[in-house]
Amino acid sequence: MLRRLFLIVLLCPVLAFAQLAPPAVNARAWLLLDVGSGQVLTAEKPDERIEPASLTKLMTAYLTFSAVKAKTLSLDQTVPVSEKAWKISGSKMFIEPLKPVTVRELIHGMIVQSGNDACVALAEAIAGSEENFVQLMNKEAARLGLKNTHFENSTGLPHPAHLASVRDLAALASAIIRDFPEFYPIYSTKEYTYNKITQPNRNRLLFLDPTVDGVKTGHTESAGYCLIASAKRNERRLISVVVGTTSDSVRAAESQKLLNWGYLAYDAVKVYSAKQPVQEFRLWKGAANSIKVGFLKDLVLSLPKGDADKLKMTVVSQEPLIAPVTQGQPLATLQLTLDGKPVADYPLVALDDVPQAGWFGRVWDAIRLWFKSL
Repeated sequence: MLRRLFLIVLLCPVLAFAQLAPPAVNARAWLLLDVGSGQVLTAEKPDERIEPASLTKLMTAYLTFSAVKAKTLSLDQTVPVSEKAWKISGSKMFIEPLKPVTVRELIHGMIVQSGNDACVALAEAIAGSEENFVQLMNKEAARLGLKNTHFENSTGLPHPAHLASVRDLAALASAIIRDFPEFYPIYSTKEYTYNKITQPNRNRLLFLDPTVDGVKTGHTESAGYCLIASAKRNERRLISVVVGTTSDSVRAAESQKLLNWGYLAYDAVKVYSAKQPVQEFRLWKGAANSIKVGFLKDLVLSLPKGDADKLKMTVVSQEPLIAPVTQGQPLATLQLTLDGKPVADYPLVALDDVPQAGWFGRVWDAIRLWFKSL
C-alpha cells in the first residue's frame, strides 16, 4: 500500500528578488550545473553529441589521477617518450624522446599547456598504448554514467566517432573535483614552463575572475572554441560548459555570463541536514517498532531567489516495511515541487540499523500483519 504524507517546511527566509531569465548564450550548446545540488540550472542541447576537442583531456586526467591514487603510477616516475607522443599534432608541451620527463610534469603539461604529447605519453605509461588507454576511457565513461560519450583518442583530436555531450562533460568535471581534490588545484595554475618554454593557461577566466579555479579549454576548427569553467563563491560551486563558440574571447565571455547568472538568480538552500529525520515509519518484525528515514548527507537545493517558501514536499513509502533494515537502505522517496512543478525526487534512507526481532516478535507481527490485510 502506498502511503503519502504531505509536508510543507518553512525554509530560511531569502531576499525578495525577481527571478532572472536565463541569458542568451552565443554558442552551439551549453549547460550550467550547481555541483552541490546536482541540478542543471539552464541548458541548451544538453544531450546533443558534439565534438569535445581538448575537453577530452578531462577523462585522460581522471584516469591518470586514478592510476596515481592506486599507486600503479607515481608522480616522480620517469616516463619514456615514444615517437608517437613526440610527433603528435596539435598543442604540445614539447617533450622529447631523449629527455626524461616525470608523470608530475606530464600532468601539468596536459592540464596547463593542453599538451597532446603529454596525453599520449601518459596513456602509454598507464595502458601500454593509446589504443588500450582509449578502452579504459570508454569503460570509465560508462561507469560514470556518461551516456552520450565515446572516445577514440586521449587528446581530443578530431574523429567522427569521438563525441560527448555538455551534460556528460559537466558530470566529468564534477567527478574530478569530487574524486581528486588533491589534484584539482592544478587546474588553476596560470602558466607552466617545460623545456624552457613557458605557456599560459588558455582559460581566460582564471585571469579575469578570482572565483574561477578551473577547468579546461578546447578548440579545433570543427569543434569551435569550447570551455568548461568552474567557480566557487561562498562555498557554492557552479560549473559552466560552453561549446562551439567563434573565438577564445567569446567562450570566456559566454561562460562568465552563465556563471554570474547562476549566482544571481539562484540560492543554495539546505532543505535537510545529514541524519536529520524526515519521517518515522512503522517497522514490522524488527528489534524496534519504528525506523527513521532521512539523508546521510545534507540535502541542498538550488532554488530561484525568493522562492524557497514555495517548496512543497511529499513523502512516498512502500509499506509494510519489514526488518531487518540497514543504515542507508532506501525506504521511501521525497518528491519536491515548486509552484506545482516537479523539482526532483530523492531517495529517503534508513538512518539506523534495525535487526530482526526474536522468534516470538516475528511471529506476533506476522499475525498482526495478516489481520491488518483483511
